[in-house]
Amino acid sequence: MPSAFQFQCHFVLIFLAASKGETRYLEVRDAGEDEPFLLLSEDLKRELSAGQIYRRSLRCIDMLSIEGQFTFTADQPQLHCATFFIGEPEELITIEYNFVNIDCQGGDFLKVFDGWILKGEKFPSSLDHPLTTSQRYVDFCESGNIQRSIRSSQNVAMIFFRIHQPGNGFSVTIKKNTNLFPCNVISQTPSGRFTMVIPHQHRNCSFSIIYPVVIKISDLILGHLNGLFLKKPSAGCAGVGDFVELLGGAGLDPSKMFPLADLCHSFHGSAQMKIGCDNTVLRMVSSGKHINRVTFEYHQLDLQETEMRKENSIEEFCFPSI
Repeated sequence: MPSAFQFQCHFVLIFLAASKGETRYLEVRDAGEDEPFLLLSEDLKRELSAGQIYRRSLRCIDMLSIEGQFTFTADQPQLHCATFFIGEPEELITIEYNFVNIDCQGGDFLKVFDGWILKGEKFPSSLDHPLTTSQRYVDFCESGNIQRSIRSSQNVAMIFFRIHQPGNGFSVTIKKNTNLFPCNVISQTPSGRFTMVIPHQHRNCSFSIIYPVVIKISDLILGHLNGLFLKKPSAGCAGVGDFVELLGGAGLDPSKMFPLADLCHSFHGSAQMKIGCDNTVLRMVSSGKHINRVTFEYHQLDLQETEMRKENSIEEFCFPSI
């Protein structure tokens, strides 16, 4: 498996927790060698020519990071299936149905979700997404031919499905479109550099890194004075319309994660923090009064770094989980 896609083991195997029609949540179970994520390599991306369409079959549990045409055909009743799509930070994902052959009346379903759901937690969170939770679902059995093309609001999306009859299935084409101002992002890699820009928009944007990391903020423009504040019960950026916060936790939903630090004012320089949580999120809250911008870089923590406690870091969090 390429290192670029080495997510934490608690995301490696995912199945749909569906019973008696309740199909909106995913659970995480222990990893098993017989059901790994099938992730596409960078070599395959390079080998495909510009005009060539990549095609392959889908597994019941799958993840895709490449454009192409993908088909699922049930060889037995498949009751808890999901496919996760992820693009680069500046990409949106379009899912187009080519054909669908399922028995909606017999209990089959095929749904697209705008984002990811794991264990009942959503990304982006309900606080950060422009649509309500119900609007983020597109159910084929309800919409049919009315909506055969769905575009995500960020670089991740998913479908989840149940098919009882062997031989039934569906085919989808996955395309990617450029997003000029990426807002909510899940990083494919444990290291990288990113600049988030919110141009006079009243919205919240989260950048999620599903690894323990060292994160270094090198530039922050909010239209305020300089300052950096560690999160305390009586402190923080309350009352400030524009700020950045660092969050850490073991789940997917930023709104359910532990707040670690607030950055309320612009600065040029370097602010670094080690975050040993399973998931690290940089979240920008914007009032729409300013063009807000933050530049940061990150890399995965290794064991040696967790033992070096006297570096130029602000503070360390979640190290008992490593």
